[in-house]
Amino acid sequence: MWHLGAQSDILRVLARRARDTQMLKLSDNPPMLHPSVGSVRDLSGRWWVAHTKARFEKAFAWDLLRREIGYYLPLLQRVTISSGKKRRVLMPVFASYVFFCGNEDTRQAALATNRICQAIDVPDQEQLIDELAVIEKALAGKAELDPYPFAAEGRHCRVKAGPFQGLEGVVAHRANVTRLVLQVSILGQGAAMEIDADLLEGID
Repeated sequence: MWHLGAQSDILRVLARRARDTQMLKLSDNPPMLHPSVGSVRDLSGRWWVAHTKARFEKAFAWDLLRREIGYYLPLLQRVTISSGKKRRVLMPVFASYVFFCGNEDTRQAALATNRICQAIDVPDQEQLIDELAVIEKALAGKAELDPYPFAAEGRHCRVKAGPFQGLEGVVAHRANVTRLVLQVSILGQGAAMEIDADLLEGID
């Protein structure tokens, strides 16, 4: 027979797990981009990549918003089924990562939230901004993106026509489907979107 203390511990664990797995309503999610700007290119300061604790991406973004710190948290919309009901939820494109910018005080403030493991320095700032802008454009155009959890290898191409004209990435073929992988180099991963091969042109 369990002791009362053991039963209480188990109940606390179950309650915590329930909170961890609960999906936020769409209106309860933080904005992907700090609302003071219209694009990641409008944010100023040095960029870092926050490696958050597990499932703390959104909580960290709320912390940054309250502190008036510029950030970008790309989110994917997905449909889940729970208790026979369909629900739309937003999930991070890059699990456990949030991008933020500012100065050294900003970095210290981010660490002080106690929601991140580390703030990763970004040696090539322009490359990161360019890559995030590509992700941002794809999401704004309602592209169906899927996380691509490793560095893509293949031909570098550009979309030459259509709503995603100008997007650049690495072409990956799978099961006769052409996908364009939009990479974030510092993470060694990216996001993939299906695309008509006729819309692509190689980049020398």
